[in-house]
Amino acid sequence: MLGGMIAASLAGVGLPLPLSALIAVSATSIVGAMVWLVFVYPRSHESPILLIMLTLGASVVIRGLAFILWGWDSKSLPSFLPAEAISISRITIFSQSILVFVAAVTTVVGLFVFFGYTMLGRAMQACADDHKGASLIGIRFESMGLSAFILTSALGGLAGVVITPLTTTAYDIGIPLAIKGFLSALVGGLNKTEGVILGGFTLGLLEALSAGFISSGLRDAIALGIFVLLLVSRPQGLIGGIEAGRI
Repeated sequence: MLGGMIAASLAGVGLPLPLSALIAVSATSIVGAMVWLVFVYPRSHESPILLIMLTLGASVVIRGLAFILWGWDSKSLPSFLPAEAISISRITIFSQSILVFVAAVTTVVGLFVFFGYTMLGRAMQACADDHKGASLIGIRFESMGLSAFILTSALGGLAGVVITPLTTTAYDIGIPLAIKGFLSALVGGLNKTEGVILGGFTLGLLEALSAGFISSGLRDAIALGIFVLLLVSRPQGLIGGIEAGRI
């Protein structure tokens, strides 16, 4: 939400799209760092349920501030690519959709490389698996938590920037998207990166099929309903392990 709203506001006053996008992603990263420092870090050793409630509370605060700043109105961005749409035979593809796909693939590959082959990425993984054990070998939990919030906020801001030309954005779209993302992660398998990707792809496919064959107005309800059934029947996720099932 923040990435899209900030980019749309800056582009609306005449800044170039690439510069607006860069500032939006940077600003969202700063907000993520503030959420960690103000809401999460002081209670970081409490139960996971409390931490989830704290982040939900932070999202409500951010949404309220966004409403005060931008109001009810939806905002949009022009496409980042010159052509609005590309026609192949009888198929029409929005050029921005291609950019979204490229950004998603690049992000996924980048995250695999980051977590698999960089010292910071491996340290973050170690801290996520066992922060007490990681601290014993010199990994600072505070720094890793801050890095994680900055990274995820930047990715969320980037997602908002690239999808806004297709969907528009508003102050209240953040929580519904967060719910979809969380369900995608649960169904795919929280302890498997490839499972999270598969869960997101499956949700998008279910939404598209529901809109095409049933009703566009019911696509969210149908897709989320199927996801809940999957979660009940296979709590460990599509390719998750036993540990994810316990979570």
